[in-house]
Amino acid sequence: MNRILLASAFLLVSISAAFADEIPSALSAPAVVSPVPAAISPAPKTPAPKLVEPHLHIARSNIAGHARVALTFDACMGQADERILSTLVRERIPATIFVTARWLKRNPAAVAVFLQNPDLFELENHGQNHIPAVDTPTLIYGIASAGSPQAVRQEVEGGAAAMLAAGIPAPHWFRGSTAKYDLSAIGEIRAMGYRIAGYSVNGDGGSLLGAVITEKRIASAKDGDVVISHINQPTHAAGAGVAKALVDLKAKGTEFVRLEDVEDTGDDKTTE
Repeated sequence: MNRILLASAFLLVSISAAFADEIPSALSAPAVVSPVPAAISPAPKTPAPKLVEPHLHIARSNIAGHARVALTFDACMGQADERILSTLVRERIPATIFVTARWLKRNPAAVAVFLQNPDLFELENHGQNHIPAVDTPTLIYGIASAGSPQAVRQEVEGGAAAMLAAGIPAPHWFRGSTAKYDLSAIGEIRAMGYRIAGYSVNGDGGSLLGAVITEKRIASAKDGDVVISHINQPTHAAGAGVAKALVDLKAKGTEFVRLEDVEDTGDDKTTE
C-alpha cells in the first residue's frame, strides 16, 4: 500500500514539473507595453449656416375696423383639409396656397376646386419635394436641406414644372419647406425671378397646435399681416381652429386678400 502511495506522489510531481516546462517564458517576463499612438485631432466641423425666417407684410388698409389680411396656406404633403377648403369656398374668402409637386399628385380633386375658383385662390410654389431651400448641408426640424445651389434650383424648378403640368399658371412666389433660408439661397431664388414669401403671423405652428390656440393666433391678425397655416393635415386639431378663426375674422369686417392683389414688404431682401 505504501509503495502505491509513494509511486502516485512521484508521478504527480513529475507531471507538475513537465507542465511547468511547457509554460511560455513570456508569461513570467515583464510585459512589453506597445507605444500609444498620439491622439488624432478630429476634423474641424463645418459651421452651421446662418438661417433666416423672413417676415412679410402687405400694404395696410388704414381703415379702422377694416383690417386687411393675407391668408397663406402651405400644402406640403398629405391630403387636403376639407374643413379649411370648404370654409374658404363657402365664405368666399381669398387665399394664397403654396403647393408642392408631391401634394399636387395626391390631391387632384382639391386642385380642381382651386382651379374652379380663380377669384379666390392664388396658387404658388412650395417646391418639388418639400426640402428646405438652404444651399449648404444642415438639418432643420430634422429635415435635410437641399445642400447645394444646384439642389435649391431643382427644388424650385421642379415645383414650378409640376404646377404647369397640373394646369396651374406659372408661379411668381416661392416659399420653401420650414420657411427658413440662408442668405445665399435667397439670392439664388430671387435671381430665378421669384419673390420669397415670409409671414408675420404663425397661425398653426406647422399644424401642430391645438384648435383653441390656433384660433386665437389667427384671430389676432392685424392690418397688414400675412398669416401662414397649413391645409394638408385633415386629422390635426389645428384645422378646426383655422376654420373657426376665418369665420370670426370675416364677421369682424376683415378684408382678405391674396399676395398678388396688394403691395408687400419682405425683409432679408426677399421681395426687393
